[in-house]
Amino acid sequence: MNRTSARIAAVTAVTAAAALVDAGAATGAEAKTATTPRAGTPSLDGVWQMDGYGLVFDIKGTTLASYETTATSCLPEFTATATTTVTGTVTGTGTATTTPGPRRDTTFAVGTTLFTLHPEQRARTISMTIQQSVGTRHLTRLATLPARCTQPTPTDPRTVFDVFWQTFQENYPFFAAHDIDWQTTRERLRGQITASTTDADLFHLLTEAFAPLNDSHTILTDGTTTVAPSRPGTIPPSRAYDTSIKAFIQAHDLTTPLQEWGRGHIAYADLPNGIGYLRLSSFAGYTSPDDSAGFASDQAELIKALDAIFTPQRTQGPNALRGLIIDNRVNGGGSDVLALDVVARLTAKPYTAYWKKHRNNPTDPTAFSNPEPIRVTPSAKLIYRGPIALLAGGSTVSAGETFAQALMGRSPAPVRIGENTQGSFSDTLNRVLPNGWEFELPNEEYPPSRAGRSFDITGIPPQIRIPVFPPAELAAGKDTAFTTALELLRCSRLNP
Repeated sequence: MNRTSARIAAVTAVTAAAALVDAGAATGAEAKTATTPRAGTPSLDGVWQMDGYGLVFDIKGTTLASYETTATSCLPEFTATATTTVTGTVTGTGTATTTPGPRRDTTFAVGTTLFTLHPEQRARTISMTIQQSVGTRHLTRLATLPARCTQPTPTDPRTVFDVFWQTFQENYPFFAAHDIDWQTTRERLRGQITASTTDADLFHLLTEAFAPLNDSHTILTDGTTTVAPSRPGTIPPSRAYDTSIKAFIQAHDLTTPLQEWGRGHIAYADLPNGIGYLRLSSFAGYTSPDDSAGFASDQAELIKALDAIFTPQRTQGPNALRGLIIDNRVNGGGSDVLALDVVARLTAKPYTAYWKKHRNNPTDPTAFSNPEPIRVTPSAKLIYRGPIALLAGGSTVSAGETFAQALMGRSPAPVRIGENTQGSFSDTLNRVLPNGWEFELPNEEYPPSRAGRSFDITGIPPQIRIPVFPPAELAAGKDTAFTTALELLRCSRLNP
């Protein structure tokens, strides 16, 4: 999964009705004794505790230092620099203490990733938005930086294990769904670690701890070896796999060459009988392989592609497309914003795409923030309004899945053909261990309704179940999922 171009953007966008004091960052006493600046334009200077996510920001002038925290650890994450400040009006949160007044929204940069802090309630709370991510996060002012953030963290094997285990313990939402007893995992593995435990042995023990989750948003790397499990029976959407499948589709399914944009991640072809074929294999990396060109560059490339695809001839009049196949079967994810940019070209009516919520109590795995509605706003540009057949499967991951979920609320809704998607919706917390190794884990859920259950772990099921690229079909040059979609659209069986 590659949602973002920098560590800050990997933990994207969720709201909280009231910021809870996370034991991973500060005590209740620290929060209660936080000082409030005098009335006037709120200042961002000071220490801020994020609701959930285990992050603390220390802001001094134009510099922001971020820390990754648990109840027992604190490690520096990144340093950001303020780039722009825009004066606006303080946004209220509906409480009696809210007082309208001047506000200075400040945008910070970590490499090419931009995020903006918005003061609220006379600088006691701030909200945060990230350029390539949907939703909002909230932070509360603390009196001081937690003491452990000012002290070096030991790098011995047992401390490394403890930070890894504690981070999952405080943030991971799906232990019960996987039937994993995380406390028992600790008791079973921690005793095997001594001061003489080698790096290879420690890496093996950490892998043994999290691999049974079979969660594609859990990753561990030591800089040389990377372990990234996925749901059994599915194929990770690698660049090599994507390239081979695209070549198969071009050779066996399409009668015209694919037009490509975004380094091949966006492709389109007109098919006979007024059917269009749109293939999406990522919502990131459109202008550089490592996202170094930045989100704005990727978004501009996507807009260019969509403008070339959704022309007046294809969207208006008697010769407009009769149907559209969207092939999302090999999609490694990326930015939810870019995914919604595509959905915005497929609907004339606004609606809620899905809801987002995050774990925000480190001692209670059932406690989540209030769900936040993520909306689809129709584009002001040309829109395709006709029937859609959506192809998806186990190699549809992350933003590829939120894209599929966002389309479920469209009218007319697409027919879903293929297999269950991977079941990994959450943005990931990207974390560093005391010895320099890095790991990732999810902490969010994306339910389809405010009180609904998310499709995490199981994935979004198809309405017409057809195996996706089984070896026998690949060998025979067949693609039953594609031909089924084509037949449904050609016979106008999906017309509203």
